[in-house]
Amino acid sequence: MDEKSNRLLLALVMLFLFGVIVLQYVCPGTDCQLLLRLQGSWASSPAAGGAGAPLGGGGGGGGGDPYVSEDWTPARFVPRYNFTAAELRRAVDFNIKGDDVIVFLHIQKTGGTTFGRHLVRNIQLERPCECRAGQKKCTCHRPGKQETWLFSRFSTGWSCGLHADWTELTSCVPAVMGDREAAAAAAAAKTPRYVRARERHGGGRGYLM
Repeated sequence: MDEKSNRLLLALVMLFLFGVIVLQYVCPGTDCQLLLRLQGSWASSPAAGGAGAPLGGGGGGGGGDPYVSEDWTPARFVPRYNFTAAELRRAVDFNIKGDDVIVFLHIQKTGGTTFGRHLVRNIQLERPCECRAGQKKCTCHRPGKQETWLFSRFSTGWSCGLHADWTELTSCVPAVMGDREAAAAAAAAKTPRYVRARERHGGGRGYLM
């Protein structure tokens, strides 16, 4: 009986060591996405008490959300550059009921994916974005209109290409918005203006980047 127990224990130890070796080979380092996904799945599972379930939001819900694991994983870096209080309190003139459009410039490895999801899920608006479970894009229309006020990965998709830069967006966005809203674009076919954080140029449709 003892010999069988020893063999079973030895087999379990060898199986454990084999699993560790395979895991290190497949997913080396401390940023293992596989482990982070497993942690996120466990945090959002009923067995964990639902502690990791998303709170509120723009109707995305917890079931079928492909970004739950990323939302609830711990930060993997220490921020080095922080915004000043004046920058955080900065106000920009944006008319959501008019013709202005927010264009989200996504820069990789800067938290843009998380911030982009907050834009469509967690902003309190008169007409919040409509997000459906299982879909990566949300519908963000102006109050009382069927026009989009947000141009981003999570509202219009990669309409200007994957991770389009500033130059690509400035030449692509007006054309794409014109295709999506031909009637509105024809009525507001003036010189487009591109609004940066503290600058505003020209007249007509506004693009806030």
